[in-house]
Amino acid sequence: MEVKVIGAGLAGSEAALQLSKRGIKVELYEMRPVKTTGAHKTDKFAEFVCSNSLGASDCTNASGLLKKEMELLGGELIQIARKCSVPAGNALAIDRELFSQTVTERIVEDPNIEVIREEVEEIPEGNVIIASGPLTSDKLSDSIKEFTQSEHLHFFDAIAPIVEKDSIDFDKAFWASRYDKGEASYINCPMNKEEYEKFYNILINAPKIELKEFEKNAKFFESCLPIEVLASRGVDTLRFGPMKPVGLVDKRTGVENYAVVQLRQDNSAKTLFNLVGFQTNLKWGAQKELLQSIPGLENVNIVRYGVMHRNTFINSPKLMNPSLQTKKRENLFFAGQLTGTEGYTESIASGMLAGINMANYLSGKELLILPKETMLGALTQYITDENHDKFQPINSNWGIVTPVEMPKKERKNKKLKAEYIVKRSIEYLSSVV
Repeated sequence: MEVKVIGAGLAGSEAALQLSKRGIKVELYEMRPVKTTGAHKTDKFAEFVCSNSLGASDCTNASGLLKKEMELLGGELIQIARKCSVPAGNALAIDRELFSQTVTERIVEDPNIEVIREEVEEIPEGNVIIASGPLTSDKLSDSIKEFTQSEHLHFFDAIAPIVEKDSIDFDKAFWASRYDKGEASYINCPMNKEEYEKFYNILINAPKIELKEFEKNAKFFESCLPIEVLASRGVDTLRFGPMKPVGLVDKRTGVENYAVVQLRQDNSAKTLFNLVGFQTNLKWGAQKELLQSIPGLENVNIVRYGVMHRNTFINSPKLMNPSLQTKKRENLFFAGQLTGTEGYTESIASGMLAGINMANYLSGKELLILPKETMLGALTQYITDENHDKFQPINSNWGIVTPVEMPKKERKNKKLKAEYIVKRSIEYLSSVV
């Protein structure tokens, strides 16, 4: 038995490792560096492109519960992520270079996995998992479109800039996590009202990279909007979004700031930091002017500018079952962001499920379809729900999970509600693994 896995991103790498540990031979196809995507910077597997954060670690957060479920189901990349983590308060952030290097070495050294560095131009015959990601090449995208007999949907994702820590002025910037939760692992650049208004005026008047004709009706994923798009919604939008000052006070001054820009550690050496929520499509000169208007970043050295790129996803509700198996062809599965699961953690989780289910299919076992009482089950049930009118990508969130029965007096307690859901999910998964 052999499986072709198309794409060595987060989902494809996880799927390949799931198959390998079950004794199944894998041909893992990756077109980089033969053909680049425009967003990736290396030829390594499981490269993080936009951010280095996998989101919250705490199980009482939806993303945290998904991580716990992955661990219970034997996820491989989540274990590597834990080992490659860097301080990020209550979030799981990783040294992206170390993580990709570790995943690449693990796969290359795996005797059950053959790595093939070439572009796949059409859906292969045989047992296949397509995890080619949101930047699927045009030729493969056309092949998928022909197979599905439906239009692809597109939206655009933006990447935040990364800067050198040593170029930050810590006479103005300070270390803290919101509400002092966990380690003080974020760099915070505070602004008063005058500084914020100066920053805002630069932002809304800054020139943007011109979109190509086919991009002009771009759809943005709501949780990853470019900062200039957020700013266009009103002068205070950023102050209630990525620049909210609540819970961030510089203990040296005790001042409650008007706005705060946060930077998160991007590598284990603590030399590089990315600007939280600063995804952007501004021209690079404008980005430099904007960043250097932020107190503490006047002389900052930008090592990677923000860019915007196309994300592609299929119409999963019409094409797939909750097992991630296609309705039209039983030996073909899809995984990752191509399915409409938005987010790094979600991408890995779907790759894990696709790998498990392809192995179950080949061995004649029942496919694993998780219930909506679990976060991964709710996510896969959501993206394959035929009742969708206008399907859009989605992250893990409490709103898609089956509600829990709670005593009336406890129903408004959100933390307790989350704890009930976590307990229910863990009990279910413990019974099936």
